[in-house]
Amino acid sequence: MALWLSAIAEAGLLLPHAPPLLPQLAAPGASPRWSRVHGLEMSAPAEKAPLKVPHSALSPWGIKEISPNRAMVQRVEGMSRKTWKFNDATRDRVHVALDSEGRPITADIQLWIGPDWTPFMLKAYSENGKLRPIQTLVGTRNKLAMIEVRNTAAHEFPFDAVSNYAEGPMQTLASTIPSSTEGTRVDGGALRSFPLNPTTKQLEVVLKTDGRQLNAKIELLNGPNNAKQTYEVFTNNGELNSLCVAFNTIDPSSTVRIVNLATLEFPCYIHLKEN
Repeated sequence: MALWLSAIAEAGLLLPHAPPLLPQLAAPGASPRWSRVHGLEMSAPAEKAPLKVPHSALSPWGIKEISPNRAMVQRVEGMSRKTWKFNDATRDRVHVALDSEGRPITADIQLWIGPDWTPFMLKAYSENGKLRPIQTLVGTRNKLAMIEVRNTAAHEFPFDAVSNYAEGPMQTLASTIPSSTEGTRVDGGALRSFPLNPTTKQLEVVLKTDGRQLNAKIELLNGPNNAKQTYEVFTNNGELNSLCVAFNTIDPSSTVRIVNLATLEFPCYIHLKEN
């Protein structure tokens, strides 16, 4: 190699002051964003800002608020289910939350009362269980009850789930939101769409009826028909088991779309609260 370079130098092909082939190290105190390559200043690629993940401490809906020591949290593998028993007939509302490490969540949440009565069923989907966890409140009708969470996805998509009696203001949230917001009536077979304020970080939704059955679907959209998160509920009494859910609206422009899947004689009422 030395003989080869010497021959090139003798032939006058190697410039005596050629710039180094490798970037020079920055001098002490100099900005590390700049380096000199072949006599030209080049800027190092700017680092992308990390995506802000909503922290559950910002909201009383998260798993950490339901079970701070994670004693009641259970891992639900794909194609399996977990249950939680509730034996206090003086309490009416239980809290359910599901999250993952970033993978999708596809789950069924059911309320069992007695050996063969399922008065409330909820199908839930989230494109990203870390950014948009599943968060809902379920009414137990002041009876001994059990909550079942079933993972309907494949084995590669597990998630964590927890359920416990609602505490503090969460106990009455399903009734305080309708009493403090104006409701929108949706007849059976109809739909309503609501663009969200770009500054909204969290959206709380309550769907209820006047005691008739509730069969409806809520979708959080980002773009045309691009559903990031969905809930589909059926209950025989939309007053005792009104649907109360929360969305983390991390996208700057989102729309919530609500479809009444029931027939014309079963209207429901929508109540939205943006935080």
